[in-house]
Amino acid sequence: MEINNNLVDKKSSLKELITYFLKLGTVGFGGPIALTASMNEDLVVKRNWFTERAFSEGMTLSQLAPGPLAAQLAIYFGWAHSGIRGATLVGLAFILPSFLIVILISLLYVKFGSLPWLAKAFYGIGASVIAIILLGTWKLSQKTLKKDKLLWVIASINAIVTAYTGAEILWVFLLSGLVVMAYRMKLYKSKIIPIIFPTWFFIGASSSPASHDTLTTILLFFLKAGAFVFGSGLAIVPFLHGGVVTEFQWLTEKQFLDAVAVAMITPGPVVITVAFIGFLVAGLGGAILAALGTFIPCYLFTIIPAPHFSKWAKNSYVHEFVTGVTTAAVGAIGGAAFVLGKGAIIDSATAAICIISFMAIHRIKLAEPIVILAVGILSVLMT
Repeated sequence: MEINNNLVDKKSSLKELITYFLKLGTVGFGGPIALTASMNEDLVVKRNWFTERAFSEGMTLSQLAPGPLAAQLAIYFGWAHSGIRGATLVGLAFILPSFLIVILISLLYVKFGSLPWLAKAFYGIGASVIAIILLGTWKLSQKTLKKDKLLWVIASINAIVTAYTGAEILWVFLLSGLVVMAYRMKLYKSKIIPIIFPTWFFIGASSSPASHDTLTTILLFFLKAGAFVFGSGLAIVPFLHGGVVTEFQWLTEKQFLDAVAVAMITPGPVVITVAFIGFLVAGLGGAILAALGTFIPCYLFTIIPAPHFSKWAKNSYVHEFVTGVTTAAVGAIGGAAFVLGKGAIIDSATAAICIISFMAIHRIKLAEPIVILAVGILSVLMT
């Protein structure tokens, strides 16, 4: 067993660690913030299996690297405990339960999706999902953008580009990171800014979709999603929408909203919705490839830099670039809410559901899965 004594506080067996993440992946709700908080409370505070340094470095790496935050932190804990073997087994233990749950829901959805009562349930759930996305955007903007004018401008531009194109454009994200890095690192006197900004808008306006529907395309698309999406689990929503709805036309707007809803009512990482999407497109093979494509990059982005992370994480250029990309993700989520909202909020009833769902989660602090399930039941009873 490879144990890093600077990160592991009290020795535990790899079997115990795997068992813990199997349980968390099965019953852990609330999105990345709640899941990472549970890891800190259970593994650092209560059980003393890891040090505060392990949690701090793991969180920092997970925030700097693209991919789902909670899954990356789980993989990092596995690496800190038992190297690559631990990272692999812990990552699988955390992701597998939610993957199997989503496959079960997918089977039921495909088999009974045409039933009237299910259509009625998702009629209201779609509006509730929009409320969750809007609330997520607001929380992320408060945490990420704060009162920084530059970041607000970049987030706004990305929101407009996403709302206009209906897609999350990778190069706009990367250029957002370059803009923040160039400005913060005082490169604005050079020729980099005049080149970046025109390119930023040009690429955003000239992106054109192609259409291919093969298992290879599914794998490549989700590999790109996993490799270039920063921020919270919701950050993948606009990227996925641009690909599966706008570009490849694998799913309708309604099916995509249903996919996001499935992610909200299942435990584990939010991005497990990719398995639902893959299943609708190409059955079990599509679900497996979509999940592999999404999680392999985050696995590699964790185990490769982990041994050297303490050194390069302090690099100011890296930090500012990631800040810019994360800011772009916040704006894109807001733009995606607008795009998806046009299909979900279609009358006064769905508008009311959206507002009530927002207040129930934000003010009353009800858990998101409870709100979605309640809205689904009420939709069936009232329509």
